[in-house]
Amino acid sequence: MIVDYHMHLRAPDESIDHTVEAVERFVETAAERDIDEIGFTEHVYYFEQTRQLWSMPYHLERCVYDIEPYVDAVVEAKRRGYPVKLGMEVDYEPGREEETAEALGPYPWDYVLGSIHFLDGLGIDAEPSLVESVGAEQAWRRYYSALGDAARTGLFDSLAHPDLVKFHGREIDWDWDGVARSMDGVAIEVSSAGLHKPHGKLYPNPDFLAAGRAQGMPITLASDAHVPQNVGRDLDRAIEHARAAGYETVTVFDRREPRQEPLG
Repeated sequence: MIVDYHMHLRAPDESIDHTVEAVERFVETAAERDIDEIGFTEHVYYFEQTRQLWSMPYHLERCVYDIEPYVDAVVEAKRRGYPVKLGMEVDYEPGREEETAEALGPYPWDYVLGSIHFLDGLGIDAEPSLVESVGAEQAWRRYYSALGDAARTGLFDSLAHPDLVKFHGREIDWDWDGVARSMDGVAIEVSSAGLHKPHGKLYPNPDFLAAGRAQGMPITLASDAHVPQNVGRDLDRAIEHARAAGYETVTVFDRREPRQEPLG
């Protein structure tokens, strides 16, 4: 089975378009590319219902949309028989776990992706960069400590682009077995999105993924498409990456209940 479980419901020009018509454009591309199921995971900070979670201007200036049209569009698409799932990409905010759970609680998610884009106001894949501010080793230590904390909250079903911290600077040797152990109980995302970033690498790196496989961590697949034309982009390479680490199944979710399906 081929799924693409990380995409943002937008118009072809990347403007917000939380409508069934927008869903249909993504579904059409998925069908053309033989993708069995897709999942929408809009960034949580776009929704005014989550305003209480944020303090950074980056989030607050985007936190202006009503969540209901987004949820309704995907739920209606499901009702019409389209092979889609309702998800959300949720930035982990340490110390605001209860508020995050409360904000997510009212909606019928199929799965929730956890991600970390900022720590202490410093960017993981943005400026000002955490790596450039505190150095690679300290940045990696703080990032993977926070990612392990995120995994243990129970808020998330899968962790998106789990080695995003490599976005800035060089990759360094790390205790990947320890990282994998700290994330027990959640899936990790195998994503082709990094191929289209300055570093040009899949997420996660081969050693991280192999450690996850040894730990028995399940995986999800993702392109991180922000426009319909990028659905499934380079997903074949993500699948090859997972197979090279020993994976034979991929996780599929329904109302936050996971099951394993043959990969590819």
